[in-house]
Amino acid sequence: MTARSSTDANRVIPEATVARLPVYLRALTALADQGIRTCSSEDLASAAGVNSAKLRKDLSYLGSYGTRGVGYDVDYLRYQIAREIGVTQDWPVVIVGIGNLGHALANFSGFRSRGFRVVALLDADPALVGQTVAGVQVRPFDELEETVRTNDVAIGVIATPAVAAQDVADRMVATGITSILNFAPAVLAVPEGVDVRKVDLSIELQILAYHEQRKAGGADPATVVGADGGAA
Repeated sequence: MTARSSTDANRVIPEATVARLPVYLRALTALADQGIRTCSSEDLASAAGVNSAKLRKDLSYLGSYGTRGVGYDVDYLRYQIAREIGVTQDWPVVIVGIGNLGHALANFSGFRSRGFRVVALLDADPALVGQTVAGVQVRPFDELEETVRTNDVAIGVIATPAVAAQDVADRMVATGITSILNFAPAVLAVPEGVDVRKVDLSIELQILAYHEQRKAGGADPATVVGADGGAA
């Protein structure tokens, strides 16, 4: 997929722009927290870590929200972006896999403040079932179907070991979940119409290691270990 239809059926927003909208939203929230009510495109671009021309191009897909000579109304633009990406409503989320990473995700306070409500924590390990994490009791993974149906869950988070990830994804899809955030080090096969976003911390660290080696004048980059554990 290279583009995503927005709430206006006549507009199409490129995926690269969609990926930057949450960054702009975070930057606008930070500006609002500082008591800043208006900002220029240059100020917002700097806060978001992009160039101003790219920011103006991205925002042009949403409409005209800036005023020449004044800039952007921070609260208004923040609302418009939040509405565009769908976080002005409450999104029920289920997390499967309550190991160390699952614990950390369950305790992440940013979920609720950004429009996501963790309605259930599920795990197949009987030793974890019954524990309370971030005020939510861990329930058996076999209760996934009931949980999704009862809470109208559309977004699932996978934080299991790699060997279990595909089975969890299959069960999620079968229950009607259409968006999956995958933290497991595995590539998931899902049917058309199901969106998967993969977060692999080890790959991100290896990319940083590559750049550190380059800056330090280390070994030939061609010999750097690749993300799959082999030579790149």
